Amino acid sequence: MGKSTNFLGQPLLCQLLKFFDKDKILRLSRKKGGERYVKSFDGWHHLVVMLYAVIMRFDSLREITASTLAEARKLNHLGITTMPRRSTLSDANARRPEAFFEAVYRDLLASNRHLLSADSRSGSMPPWFGSLLILDSTTIPLFSNLIFKGVGRNPKNGQKKGGIKVHKIIRAEEGVASDIKFTSAATHDSFMFAPGDFSRGDLLAMDRAYIDYEKLEQLSQNGVVYVTKMKKGLKYVVISDVMYMDAKGGMACRIQEVEFTKKKGRKEDRSADGGKDAGGKGGKKDPEVITHRARIVTYPDVKIRKRKGGKEIVTGKMVSLLTNDFTMEAEDIIAIYKKRWEIETLFRQIKQNFPLRYFYGESANAIKIQIWVTLIANLLLTLMQRSLKRTWSFSGLATMTRILLMCYVDYRMFFENPERDWQQRQASTPESPPELELKFE
Repeated sequence: MGKSTNFLGQPLLCQLLKFFDKDKILRLSRKKGGERYVKSFDGWHHLVVMLYAVIMRFDSLREITASTLAEARKLNHLGITTMPRRSTLSDANARRPEAFFEAVYRDLLASNRHLLSADSRSGSMPPWFGSLLILDSTTIPLFSNLIFKGVGRNPKNGQKKGGIKVHKIIRAEEGVASDIKFTSAATHDSFMFAPGDFSRGDLLAMDRAYIDYEKLEQLSQNGVVYVTKMKKGLKYVVISDVMYMDAKGGMACRIQEVEFTKKKGRKEDRSADGGKDAGGKGGKKDPEVITHRARIVTYPDVKIRKRKGGKEIVTGKMVSLLTNDFTMEAEDIIAIYKKRWEIETLFRQIKQNFPLRYFYGESANAIKIQIWVTLIANLLLTLMQRSLKRTWSFSGLATMTRILLMCYVDYRMFFENPERDWQQRQASTPESPPELELKFE
């Protein structure tokens, strides 16, 4: 019987590591201070072992060390010369700076951006798609509230859980995080919203938690367009109001031009002569008034659902979007906000396919390292997904990669045609011989 046509002389994990340059990884580790007082477990060993653990979805250091011992005969292909112990891996997660893994992620993204954005050229994309940035955050719960503060009140019984909030910005044409920041779960999203991080021509799609009139006005002055969802209870002055109807006489959309006003309090400005201002009165000045002009696009979001009996149920609600663009069509504004769901999909695939329920260390550094390695693994699988002609769901690809991670299989040949070996073996198997009948005389 012949060998498999998918056979290759290196494990699948080794093929994924071809995206990295080992010498460059070690230089990054030295630059970030990750090689101080290190004898054998350097930055490359640390990265490979953590990637192996995250892709395999291990929940503890014991599972990692036990599995590496079982796969010891294949570790030479991965550049592993020493077997990591639990204490070694625990100390490395506590001491090696998480900035090293951040540098690895950013370098991997910068080196392969052309592979990620190439997918956007297939099919017709709207002209605004290439400049669309999606901004949002997700919270990863933690067992302890000592390092990263959780949200909500302290419970009467039991211990309050903590949480780390991951703030991300993704480019719509790439589908992976391009900028990541960490805070405690108790930090509000608006505190991490910095208008200066964006340049003229950028298009932002974000959640309503980022609404701040002063920051939105800064975006308008910098030439940045935003689209977000309206909060309830916002006060504004209506400048114009136009209703558009569809062919059936129903409401298609409603467009309002509005103006928001915010009073910005100033600190007391006291003069040198006795703490009085030039008018001889008081120390407080009138508060600065900030005005922001925007457009509200309201449309009916109709959903049709089918029950088992085939009966259709029509549900819907009115959705109001806020933007500082006054020229774009309402259909484009609605489409931009719906593209914001891409970042929710990214959050879901990271939480469902990688181990973020249990962490390999209790320090803030160890928690951030595991999240960075999860993002690196997600980026590697995304690059693999984009390089294949056959369509794979991310969860299906992640499951098959986990099963075949230490197998000597060419991932390109296997994932392009997984049934090839089975079909060839069926074709080469001779017909079964005729059955013999036993006769007793």
